[in-house]
Amino acid sequence: MALSDLKIRKAKQKDKPYRISDGLGLSLQVRPTGSKLWHFRYQFLGKEKILSIGQYPIVSLADARAKRDDAKRLLADGQDPSVQKKLDAIDAHVKARMTFKEVADEYYDNLADRGLADATLRKTRWHIDDLAKPLHSRPIDQITAAELLHLLKPIERSGRRETAKKLRATISAVFRLAMVTMRAPADPSAALKDALLPPKVRGRAAITDEAEFGQLLRRLDEYTGWPVIPAAMKFQILTCTRPGEARGARMREFDLESKTWTIPPERMKMRREHKIPLSRQAYEIVLENWSEIDGVELLFPSLQL
Repeated sequence: MALSDLKIRKAKQKDKPYRISDGLGLSLQVRPTGSKLWHFRYQFLGKEKILSIGQYPIVSLADARAKRDDAKRLLADGQDPSVQKKLDAIDAHVKARMTFKEVADEYYDNLADRGLADATLRKTRWHIDDLAKPLHSRPIDQITAAELLHLLKPIERSGRRETAKKLRATISAVFRLAMVTMRAPADPSAALKDALLPPKVRGRAAITDEAEFGQLLRRLDEYTGWPVIPAAMKFQILTCTRPGEARGARMREFDLESKTWTIPPERMKMRREHKIPLSRQAYEIVLENWSEIDGVELLFPSLQL
């Protein structure tokens, strides 16, 4: 006879566990503690097995019957419901561990393996560990565009528009990694490109007038302080390099015979070797500042050396 909720509620515990059948393999086990558990008995490959469905009343009578029917459909397809239950549990466990933080850490490790500059890695780490902290424990496939906007807007309103823009880019890169590894269906940050205000552009100090540039060169020639300073500035102008690259130039990087300067990858922003042919003027600056003093590696050492 099929069960009813009234019959289940009236079932009292006994000294030993006993079962009440609902039919078609579904039964309710009543334990001495009073707890009531749903079980589904079935045959698979000639062996009798029992699938635990859940506890009543958390799993209602209707839900138990629905789970029984699902199990019978699996059997009809040649699948073992108990095995499928374990696979589903493993899948749920894996998905629960697919948090934003775990994917973001994997993205960071990829950047580090590519040998990106320390400054780039530090900024990415700051984005992940500090600014994106509210997302750390969230399953990455459940994060929405609205949730990301709620994270980015306070940063934008504080006046840090550029930071909000770059944080969105970092988050987007994390989601792209999640997409190609089948851990997220899409990148919700893509919808935010027009939702954030553009950064306020502040031009850096620059000389764009030829006459003013000529005046700068004359002032360098007239400078009476430490001679390394005007030499380094002229060298940077002639080689079109960044201040840090010229300031950190080491004598071992120069080939005086071929008149070339090779900046090693670890000193370049893109971590690629950069070879610069030296003009006559740049080559003369190198010779004028060449030092034979032991322990001096820099072409343009500070006054303290």
